[in-house]
Amino acid sequence: MPSWSDFEPFIVSGLALGGVYALSGVGLVVLYRATGVLYLAFGAVGAMGALIAYSAIHAGTPGWVAWIVCILFGGALTLLYGMLFGPPLAGRDPLVKMVATLGLTLILFGAMDLLWTSSGGQARSITLPTDSGGFTVAGIQVTWTQVISIAAGIVLTVGTGAFLRFTKLGTAMRAMANDRVITGTLGVPVRRVEAAAWFGCGVLAGLAGLLLADLVALDAAALIGQLRSIPVTFAAAMVVGLVHDLLTPITQLTNYRDMTPFVLAAIALLWVSRRGTVMTRSREEA
Repeated sequence: MPSWSDFEPFIVSGLALGGVYALSGVGLVVLYRATGVLYLAFGAVGAMGALIAYSAIHAGTPGWVAWIVCILFGGALTLLYGMLFGPPLAGRDPLVKMVATLGLTLILFGAMDLLWTSSGGQARSITLPTDSGGFTVAGIQVTWTQVISIAAGIVLTVGTGAFLRFTKLGTAMRAMANDRVITGTLGVPVRRVEAAAWFGCGVLAGLAGLLLADLVALDAAALIGQLRSIPVTFAAAMVVGLVHDLLTPITQLTNYRDMTPFVLAAIALLWVSRRGTVMTRSREEA
C-alpha cells in the first residue's frame, strides 16, 4: 500500500479534475431541467472541439483564436442539434430523448476517427499558457490550469444556482422542467429558453474540452445528482475527480481508475433506488 506522501500530489489534480466534471455536470443538469434531455453527446462535442483547436494551433492559428473556436463549436453544434431535434422529441419519453443524443455521439466519434486517425497510438493534447506557471503548497506543485479548473467549477455552480433562482430566464427554465405546455401558455418563449439551454450546455462542453483531454465519463456527476440538484452534482464531481486520481498510486487499481465515474454513479443510483423503495414501503405500512 502506498504511503500518504504518494497520494499527496494527486489531491490537487483530483480536485482540478473534479472542477471540470462539475462544469460538465452542471451543464447537463441545466439542460435536463429545461428540456428533459440527458445530453450523452456532451463529451464527444467537447472532444471534437478540442481536436479542432489542436489542428488550428498546429496550422499556425493563434492559441486564443483556437480556444474560442473550440468553445463556439460546442455551443453552435449543440444549439443546432437542439433546434433540429428538440421540438420533435419534446413530447417523447426521456429514454427516447437520451438515445437520440447517443446517435449524435456515435456520429461524432466516427467523424473524429476519420479526420484525426491516430498513428501508432499518437496522443494529441493542447498546451495552455497556464500549464507552466503556478505555485507550491506543502511541497505540492499547483499549476494555474488546475486552479482555473477548480475555481471554474465553484463559480459556475454558485452562478448557475443564482441564475436559476433570481433571473427571468432561469425562472422560465425551472418552470419548463415542471410542465413545458403550461409554461408556454403563460407566455414564456419556450423555443428561446430551450435555445439558451442548448447553447449554454454546448459552450460548457467546449470549455471542458480545453481543460480535459478525455471526456468520456462526464455524465457521472450529473447522474449522481439525479439530474436536478446542482449542489449535489458539484459535490459528486469533486468526489469522482478525487477518487479517480487517488487510485493512481495503487498499482493494482491504476488500470481501472477510468471506471471510477461509472462505478460511483451506479452505486449512487442503486442507493437512491433502494432508499426510494424503503420509503415507499414505509408509507404503505403506515
